[in-house]
Amino acid sequence: IPGRISDPDYVRIFDTTLRDGEQSPGATLTSSEKLEIARNLAKLGVDIIEAGFPIASPDDFAGVKQIADVVGNEVFEDGYVPVIAGLSRAFPKDIQRAWDAVKTAKRPRVHTFIATSPIHMETKLQKTPDQVVEIAVNAVKFAKSLGCDDIEFSPEDAGRSDPEFLYRILSEVIEAGATTLNIPDTTGWNMPWEFGGLIKMLRENVKGAENVVFSTHCQNDLGLATANSLAGALNGARQLECTINGIGERAGNASLEEVVMALALKGHTHFEGGPGSGKLYTAINPVHITPTSKMVSEYTGMKCQPHKAIVGANAFQHESGIHQDGMIKNKSTYEIMTPESIGLMRGESQSGAGIVLGKHSGRNAVGTRLRELGYDLDPDKLNAVFSRFKQVAERKKGGFEDEDLEALVSDQAGFTNVLWQVTGLQVSTGLSGMPTATVKMRGPDGVERYVAATGTGPVDAVYKA
Repeated sequence: IPGRISDPDYVRIFDTTLRDGEQSPGATLTSSEKLEIARNLAKLGVDIIEAGFPIASPDDFAGVKQIADVVGNEVFEDGYVPVIAGLSRAFPKDIQRAWDAVKTAKRPRVHTFIATSPIHMETKLQKTPDQVVEIAVNAVKFAKSLGCDDIEFSPEDAGRSDPEFLYRILSEVIEAGATTLNIPDTTGWNMPWEFGGLIKMLRENVKGAENVVFSTHCQNDLGLATANSLAGALNGARQLECTINGIGERAGNASLEEVVMALALKGHTHFEGGPGSGKLYTAINPVHITPTSKMVSEYTGMKCQPHKAIVGANAFQHESGIHQDGMIKNKSTYEIMTPESIGLMRGESQSGAGIVLGKHSGRNAVGTRLRELGYDLDPDKLNAVFSRFKQVAERKKGGFEDEDLEALVSDQAGFTNVLWQVTGLQVSTGLSGMPTATVKMRGPDGVERYVAATGTGPVDAVYKA
């Protein structure tokens, strides 16, 4: 319902991956890719999908309209269908274009904005505060005149705006018909206590604040986007804007997976003080986080850093011997959530506990993995293998694979590979030729076989062969 949430503990999730996320340098998406991502966002259960900036280009308009036509009309069995929003500047032409793109959705929204900080008004807009208020009010009234009853207004760069001016402009846009007030920390300038305090002051001083939903939109320039969003929720914001993998302008946005899992784990215990009981929750189904994250990463070409919270490759992996020992005994010792809860099926790989063997690994982790591979070594042999493992791991990058570990066992036991034997090797390379290797091997049947392969260098060619 525009402007109202029946349960004061419920937090709406507004995903802007397809709009602000796509503004990441190099993150261009086709219309079909946007549609697939939007469908995954609907499976995830986001309340609002900001599908794009329709005035930006004909392709952007077509992409937003397609999402409104398709995803905006796909009603789930429980009656859920996401709101489809289009962003627009506070110009009639922009607003008309945004409305034309989203109006076919069952729940369309127009999101309009204008800057309110002194630096933006004076140097970018070259407008007086009175002119900015007039433009904002007229924009909301125009959107309402088109038949749109779900209107979101954002005072751009609110984090650096004069609070008194925010009270004024937000009060007037509410009177004009705005239903959601989004408070952007556009430059990632605020500290969590500052931003949370701003949300609290706005709720207390804006006329008609009780008739709208307050929202946050936090950029990550100081690495505080998630913290600021949660500070906003603590102080009464009941819509949080975010993106998958935290992608977006410059250093990105608040990360959907971080915000959602923080509320899932701590929302019922650490958010007292705002409206409601303080037991905050969302409608997100987290098992769809991993597949959606991978899809966004693949389609945008923007890989997550390995140590990214929740969805990074290392988020559920452990190399330290002390940590590995704890994980083998009880996974809750070092994991506050299960990878399965976010759709990452770990299964029995890596000892079922994200164990990555490397130079920091301990004897328990190595011994556990060897037993899983079928090697029941006595203590003396295990000590010998572990000693050799440490020597090799000190120099080997990228972790130990099972084949590497098995080779150490064979080496320490004095075994040799009698199945295949290299009987010939020839390599050719040069400035003008492609490195090529021919390898001849004799198999267990006594027959010699050979194969040739090319590579980026002579050694690479030999290994590929």
